[in-house]
Amino acid sequence: MPQISPDSIDPKVVEAMVLQGIPHCAALGVRVIEVRSSHVTLSLPYNADLVGDPVSGILHGGAVTSLIDSVAGMAVFAALFAAQQKLQAIATLDLRIDYLKPALAQKELYATAECYKLTRSIAFARGRAYHPETPDDLVANCVGTFMIGSSDKPPLPKDAKVPGVKP
Repeated sequence: MPQISPDSIDPKVVEAMVLQGIPHCAALGVRVIEVRSSHVTLSLPYNADLVGDPVSGILHGGAVTSLIDSVAGMAVFAALFAAQQKLQAIATLDLRIDYLKPALAQKELYATAECYKLTRSIAFARGRAYHPETPDDLVANCVGTFMIGSSDKPPLPKDAKVPGVKP
């Protein structure tokens, strides 16, 4: 069950955005772990279908990129909601990822990001990916910029179902 802090967006809304608003994340099996006012943690359970090297079982870098991009975007949504109490469409403008070590075989990967600056049109986020057993031994870290109000399209599909949240 995702953890919640009192001033943040409902984790069920974030979970709906991750799983219903980004079908790629649903296909990867991304899960919401924690949501705070400008921080979000997602996880990517180990899946043999996401392996980049079948000999070692190491996770493909593209799966790590998807997890980090998604968690940074969710941190921006959380910060925007905390500041404005509404959801707006965003788009990744730039994402720099430093891969520090391989994501280990058979291990779930976590990614945590924070949105540390909001302007009228740009949000800045930074994050890291790690195995939960060794949170200080990073797999990757990132910085990203996101366009706020990138389209009129809502972040959640109109027919999205969010348990316990009225549409």
